[in-house]
Amino acid sequence: MTPELPDHIELRRDRQPVPYRAALDEMTERNAAIAAGEARELVWLLEHPPVYTAGTSAAEAELLDPRFEVVKAGRGGRYTYHGPGQRIGYVLLNLGSRARDARGFVHALEGWVIETLADFGVEGFRRDGRIGIWTTDIDGREAKIGAIGVRIRRWVTMHGFAVNLSPDLAHFGGIVPCGIEEYGVTSLQRLGMEVDRDAWDRALLSHVGDFLAKLDIPCPSEAAG
Repeated sequence: MTPELPDHIELRRDRQPVPYRAALDEMTERNAAIAAGEARELVWLLEHPPVYTAGTSAAEAELLDPRFEVVKAGRGGRYTYHGPGQRIGYVLLNLGSRARDARGFVHALEGWVIETLADFGVEGFRRDGRIGIWTTDIDGREAKIGAIGVRIRRWVTMHGFAVNLSPDLAHFGGIVPCGIEEYGVTSLQRLGMEVDRDAWDRALLSHVGDFLAKLDIPCPSEAAG
């Protein structure tokens, strides 16, 4: 059974890929409506057709092979890839009614993904100076398994996280993911686990209460996103 969110937060789970530009337009509209008190907050779980997205810090030299559409996302961060086999979580919440702590929000978002990965026996962790969720790959090296990118407008959040369940990892080769060349990208499938979107969503939502509770507590000063 999927845990229910509070009445003021809508849960949306799309079963068909949503084009990135369409999702971005919908997020932008919903963000403004939440800020105006005209719509409920939203947790939106979905995936996209193959696309490269550019954050506000993206450098042109990090786009190596634009084999897919490239979209300016407006979120923080640099280039990332989205595509089939990756589970996206867009989290639109009003921090104005909680602890007004952008770093705390990112920290809680990271923790939500890390706790969910642990349900599948995968140790996820943060690394100073490297945005995202990291784990130990099959070769013993650290590799990214989840990306984090957010934007906050009028204290309402947009964007969120992307976790690699079973994407084609070769598609990351068209960019320098998040501007980090020294480390690779991995997935649950590469680590030997077949986790479909329904299993991931159930595990993720089982931790949603803990995630929301953390948003009322300011982030420790040492915990950068």
